[in-house]
Amino acid sequence: MDILGLARHGLNNFEQIAIIAVLVIAFISLLYAWLLRGTVLKKDTGTQKMQEVWNAIRVGANSYLARQLKSILPAIGILFVALFLSVYIVPISQEALIEFPPEKYNTQLIMSIGRALAFVMGAAFSLIVGQLGMRMAIQASVRSASAARRSFNESLTIAYYAGTITGMLTDGLGLLGGTLIFIIFGKASPDTLLGFGFGGTLLALFMRIGGGIYTKAADVGADLVGKVEKDIPEDDPRNAAVVADLVGDNVGDCAGMAADIFESYEVTIVSALILGIALWSKDPTTGMKWIVYPLIIRGIGVLSSIMGTFTVPIWEKFPIKFLRAHDAEEAMFRSYEVSSVNTVLWSFIVAIFYAHDWRLAMLTTIGVGLAVAFNPLTSFFTSTKSAPVKEIVESTKFGPATTILSGLSLGMESSVWALVVIAISFIIATALYSGFDTLYVLYGVAMIGIGMLSHTGNNVAMDSYGPISDNANGIAEMSWHDQTDEETKKARQIMADLDAVGNTTKAITKGVAIASAVIAAVCLFSSFITDVSRVQTDLVTNYGWDIDILSSIRVSDTKVFVGFLLGGALPWLFSSLSIRAVTRAAGKIVEEVRRQFKLPGIMEGTKQPDYAQVVGISTVSAQKELIPLAAISVLLPVIVGLVLQVEALGGFLAGVILSGQMLAVFMSNAGGAWDNAKKTIEDEPRDLVENTGKGSDRHKAGVVGDTVGDPLKDTAGPALNPMIKVVNMISLLAAPVIVKYQELGVVGWIVVAVLFAGVIWALSVSKKPAHIE
Repeated sequence: MDILGLARHGLNNFEQIAIIAVLVIAFISLLYAWLLRGTVLKKDTGTQKMQEVWNAIRVGANSYLARQLKSILPAIGILFVALFLSVYIVPISQEALIEFPPEKYNTQLIMSIGRALAFVMGAAFSLIVGQLGMRMAIQASVRSASAARRSFNESLTIAYYAGTITGMLTDGLGLLGGTLIFIIFGKASPDTLLGFGFGGTLLALFMRIGGGIYTKAADVGADLVGKVEKDIPEDDPRNAAVVADLVGDNVGDCAGMAADIFESYEVTIVSALILGIALWSKDPTTGMKWIVYPLIIRGIGVLSSIMGTFTVPIWEKFPIKFLRAHDAEEAMFRSYEVSSVNTVLWSFIVAIFYAHDWRLAMLTTIGVGLAVAFNPLTSFFTSTKSAPVKEIVESTKFGPATTILSGLSLGMESSVWALVVIAISFIIATALYSGFDTLYVLYGVAMIGIGMLSHTGNNVAMDSYGPISDNANGIAEMSWHDQTDEETKKARQIMADLDAVGNTTKAITKGVAIASAVIAAVCLFSSFITDVSRVQTDLVTNYGWDIDILSSIRVSDTKVFVGFLLGGALPWLFSSLSIRAVTRAAGKIVEEVRRQFKLPGIMEGTKQPDYAQVVGISTVSAQKELIPLAAISVLLPVIVGLVLQVEALGGFLAGVILSGQMLAVFMSNAGGAWDNAKKTIEDEPRDLVENTGKGSDRHKAGVVGDTVGDPLKDTAGPALNPMIKVVNMISLLAAPVIVKYQELGVVGWIVVAVLFAGVIWALSVSKKPAHIE
């Protein structure tokens, strides 16, 4: 049997059928997304006033993304050329020579074109996931708000199914890209997949940085003037920043998060295949199971996500009472459990009857369990029902200072427990392959990553649900603020409840995204060691070089330790620049909103504010940071590798992973807890004498905590995820070059000087205020 020429890759009949089945599942995922789209778009878009608000959000979001695309296209073009040429600088891998023998093919040209086109495909898929997901979220928000007048379940279903569309796009395109590359390149696919992963990762970084700065500059500006100074409700139509805030939810949380998880999905499969091919090379008699098994699990995970997400609406009225969901959050958790059970069951069947290695199923189960564990762990530190958030609520009695201190301590503790959970999973992987070569343990870590992201559809659906429900609540606030009938009050409470759950699901999926980023980065780190040793072995065997083969990263070596320190510092520099950008932009927005409140008729509600002016400030401020922050992430690891050599670059990566994970979880959970503490106070009865509810001193302290936490949880923290992976990915791409050109010479030092000048330029541009016309 030879399906689509797969036999030339050494696949047996079952493996060929399995690969085709995985490809079909990718298309099923995209078809499911299309069917859900039709279901959502059939719903009504509400009143004329609701449609006006919705249209303003839609126009603002579309114009922002169009401008963002223009900003990043030149960088994509430059990197396309660089990746095409990169294959010519280093020796061709033995796997590429096997798949494309030089006597029959121009091997270098094939691999160059493959890597460069895969880079474009990864970037394009990441862009499609982000942009289409965001547009679908905008379409769903007004429909979810309108449905709240009819029922809780209908409003929830619309919001969640719209989020599921983004999740299925992430699943389908990620699986499609990786599988197509394997079908074409076979055992040489890791060289090409590096381009695919780098394209997706870079786009995610752009979308995370820009979207995060945009959304939080508008949010902070709107809250400080509207809630604290003017004592008006959130999303009050008199606030000039309210539309920019709602636009930001889409460009930041929807587009940015979808692209972020998509590239984690890509990166873990890249790492698994690199390590799988290394295991095959070590012992070809074991067959192709190390390469095919991860693809099969990804396909199973997609089917499980379809099954799970489809069941969300049924849990509210489930016939078995003790399984019935009492709120939206519980319904989503039930669906996640359905997906998890299905994936674990089938992973054991495939591992035992195909791979003949039950350990692979255990590793998949650990990955699934890790994702499940992060749900209650993050929920414990961020949910309105949890003791830590209640502690922050209590601290608001004593003012903003104690409110902030409580949130800081909570975030720090949560980061420790998140790291402990990840460490335990790695220890189990080590124990499962105790007595085996280290390469098996590294592959085990990669399989944990595969398992953890097997339910990407569920994760993205839960995350996108958050900004959709937030936007729906905002549209309801702006459209119904002057209506006091019982039906409207009930609908407003439904939207408030769904919005509160959305805050928790966003925090939970941010936790999963951060953990998956760390797992993916560790997988890339493992691939880094494997890939460097492969290049070094080739240089020793075929070119007679006298160099040591890298088998581990020695932190005791001075250069490596310096690299470790520099890597640990990078996330702090990156976060500093992104938070500073939010601070500057928010200051501009505060000035503009204050100016408009002084205009006659604004506070009285007889004149509409100039929403477009604030949208413009947010857009310009966000665009300014795209290239500088990305440049720092790409250039610094290359400089470290060239100057301190490749092993020190490994230390640099270890520092980035550790520091980045701790900082990202800290910022994400502290910000989420402050946000929900504020919402808890807002749900209290308003009584200024008793110091409760909106407008009270406790509420103002909560708003201050929330505004401090906003750029942490929605800008700096989430942007660290793709930054960590960009650094690892560029290091993996640059490592063979660094190994080959260990002696820099005059030309090498000139290159280092140019790269260092690029970093200085990026820092200076980032620190300059944006030019607002």
